[in-house]
Amino acid sequence: MKTVIQLYNNLKQIVKFFYKQLRLDKFENNKGRKLALKRTDTLSLAIFKQSNNIATKKSVYKIFKPKCSYKTLVVNINRFAHLALLVLVTILKANRSNQHFIKHTDSTEIPVCSNRKAEGHKTMKGLANWGYTGKGPFFGLKMHITTDLNRKMLAVRFTSGNTDDREIFLKLNKDLLGLFIADAGYVSKKLQQDFCREGKRMLLVKPRKNMKNPMTKFQEFLYGTRMLIELNFRNLKMFYGLVTSLPRSVGGYLANYIYSLLAYQIA
Repeated sequence: MKTVIQLYNNLKQIVKFFYKQLRLDKFENNKGRKLALKRTDTLSLAIFKQSNNIATKKSVYKIFKPKCSYKTLVVNINRFAHLALLVLVTILKANRSNQHFIKHTDSTEIPVCSNRKAEGHKTMKGLANWGYTGKGPFFGLKMHITTDLNRKMLAVRFTSGNTDDREIFLKLNKDLLGLFIADAGYVSKKLQQDFCREGKRMLLVKPRKNMKNPMTKFQEFLYGTRMLIELNFRNLKMFYGLVTSLPRSVGGYLANYIYSLLAYQIA
């Protein structure tokens, strides 16, 4: 069984690979005081936290005891999240280069706090909003993703919790082709017409229960594959710490989402 240090070192090698391949050192400022902790170390610690579903940065600090203050670690994890985002975008592009023809698009709720604390929540007040799912109301964001039949993530967007999924669909998938499967939340004749490109892409939406559109056996099979995208949501929330209420800044929330998605892609 691998030790914590071995897991961290393996992760660090992956981070160093992307750091070198993407030439992320060009973002380094050689002037001023030298960083107490290298950027690759900071990124590795942040990704390790999400990969192992560790709730707090404090716990990571206690495990590794880096040669910097706890405050410095927290600041730099948030500060260098844009580098993690560049790596994530690169991986998504690589996923697109070998994508399956059949794809799924869906969204999931990302609460930023419990419902009872929503009225007093200030940190994400400008971005978060009340939204509703089959589970009930939530205060937060929505994460919209498109994956292929092999569960490869191809596109991702975050919006306010009250955003209509149909408004984001075209923006999310503007550069993708294939047969897209979606649930009844995307029912819209106009959306299907606007999105369709003959011989290139098509949107197949599951009819609502009160609709009388008959489904073929093949359509039923395709709709059945939609549960694959739910596995991505479940894994991100249960094992990669996607949902949190602990950050004390907008940057902290956004950094958590970026590192969670990146950890999920490289784990």
